[in-house]
Amino acid sequence: MALAMEIAGKTDVGCVRANNEDNFGYDSRYGIFVVCDGMGGQAAGEVASKMGVDILLDYFRQNAKHGSNPQADRSAEGVSAGASSLASAIHLANRSIYQAGQQENGRGGMGSTIVAALVRGNALAIAHVGDSRIYLIRQGAIQQLTQDHSLVMEQVRRGYITLEQAQQSEMQNIILRALGSEEAVEPDIEDLVAVPGDVLLMTSDGLTRHVRDEEILQMVTASADLNRACNALVQAAKDRGGDDNITCLLVRIVERSWYQNIFSKLFFGGPQWQNSI
Repeated sequence: MALAMEIAGKTDVGCVRANNEDNFGYDSRYGIFVVCDGMGGQAAGEVASKMGVDILLDYFRQNAKHGSNPQADRSAEGVSAGASSLASAIHLANRSIYQAGQQENGRGGMGSTIVAALVRGNALAIAHVGDSRIYLIRQGAIQQLTQDHSLVMEQVRRGYITLEQAQQSEMQNIILRALGSEEAVEPDIEDLVAVPGDVLLMTSDGLTRHVRDEEILQMVTASADLNRACNALVQAAKDRGGDDNITCLLVRIVERSWYQNIFSKLFFGGPQWQNSI
């Protein structure tokens, strides 16, 4: 059977912030999914996160349009062409955000985190910069696929503090890597294999600061409807203070039968089930 995707996303300003600096977007035709969490004064964070999402989506649309990928990152050795493309797109977004911050008054230092996933058939490539996260939910278990580029999580990895101390730290907002903060940035990229039933959760830290991994697992698996799961996750973060913007994007990998393929082609002239390319 061919693989297809079910998708749901939600972003919320939260209970404290006046504006929403999170952005998310996807284009299921090309299997690209992005979540960004902006930072910077005078609405600069909103600008940076929107630039990050728009540039990544446009990168893969343009590659598909021209039928090639001449800009694939040659420095990304040992990974797939998809992962290399994610790295190239993130480098482009970083340069664009950095230059915009240098050129526009009041937006110096603006930046954004980013998590991105590229799904093509059963090939899954992921990339990230910052402390937004990607989780994989598979067969009743949840796994964090990304490692936060934050001061407190670096201290945890080095054994200086415990995870519990990190979760209570007042320095949780100190990010070690972000789009636009410097002229160059190196994303973490990885290749994985997707199987039917997998659910990817891509989220800003406005969710994960308040809702623990095991609670995320319970909420996602408790609902067959991804939109309801998104609503439940966002509401849980808001019920616990919601002191930051909250964004989650859920992608479920499903099998698509032969008769669904035929029905789509006959009556719609193409994919309506959000095919995994």
